[in-house]
Amino acid sequence: MTASTGRADGILRRLPFRPSWETLGLPVVVLGMTAMFAVLAPNFLAVSNAANVARQFAVLGIIGAVQTVVIISGGIDLSVGSVLAVSNVLMAMGLAQGDIPLGLALALGAGLAFGLTNGVLIGMTRLPPFIVTLGMLSIARGFALTITDGVPIFGLPSSGFSWIGQGYLGPIPAPVLFAIGAFIVIQILLTRTRFGTATYAIGGNEQAAVLAGIAVSRVKVAIYVLSGLGAALGGIILTARVNSGQPLLGEGLELQSVATVVIGGTYLFGGRGRLVGTLFGVMFVGILQNGLNLLGISTFVQQIVIGVSIIAAVLLTVWRDRS
Repeated sequence: MTASTGRADGILRRLPFRPSWETLGLPVVVLGMTAMFAVLAPNFLAVSNAANVARQFAVLGIIGAVQTVVIISGGIDLSVGSVLAVSNVLMAMGLAQGDIPLGLALALGAGLAFGLTNGVLIGMTRLPPFIVTLGMLSIARGFALTITDGVPIFGLPSSGFSWIGQGYLGPIPAPVLFAIGAFIVIQILLTRTRFGTATYAIGGNEQAAVLAGIAVSRVKVAIYVLSGLGAALGGIILTARVNSGQPLLGEGLELQSVATVVIGGTYLFGGRGRLVGTLFGVMFVGILQNGLNLLGISTFVQQIVIGVSIIAAVLLTVWRDRS
């Protein structure tokens, strides 16, 4: 070790936190993108645009937060977008009847049911999460299309419910408040509870977790139930925002949520990750898409850019592990 390397290592030890991609690298990238788009797109820093971006990506933040828990456990949930769609159309059906409590019960019940089914199949039968949730993606989407006959539900009566998706608390859009609440709850679960400790343990080494006395199957069921409820919450918020039931809503959301988690530094194969990284991952995707939209860049090109970002994030994780 050289003298300069030793001094640098000593400085790192004295810092209040250990610099990493999610605590230093990604925030710097987000700030750099913000500065770049502020120069290239004059309207980028407008208050109205910032509020629109925050509202638009609040639901992605909620889904990304629950996806973080799933991926830390060594799993993946590809059904979140379809479960969101089912919750959306059920909430819309309740609103169409003028019964908000019924809509909420149906939407949350659907999220609970699909999440529980995923959890039981993965936790109790040991089926691969990728296969189970990929199948559930198709089942839930088919269910949403079946109960609506593939036709969107419009003409919902106006009510105070729309505040959830369209309102403000001061300058803060209401969906952002729900996203903040979801992040706080999940952060507490991951860092202050036995559930969080078990989630990290299962993702790091499932056999060791079993030997340590962790009820792995039960924890996995709870993880996927949490993911289903997060998707249902997203569906409820979007119902209030678009004031309709859309059976095709949420298409591609599963991949976007995985992108925010992976870009945020969570290890794709489980055992490591922090929610703060996902927060910056959501900001990365939101700022990137909004900036490219303002510059008139095609949505097809945007998909390419996000795909490259995912691959780059995984390569960075692999490089970091080998180092």
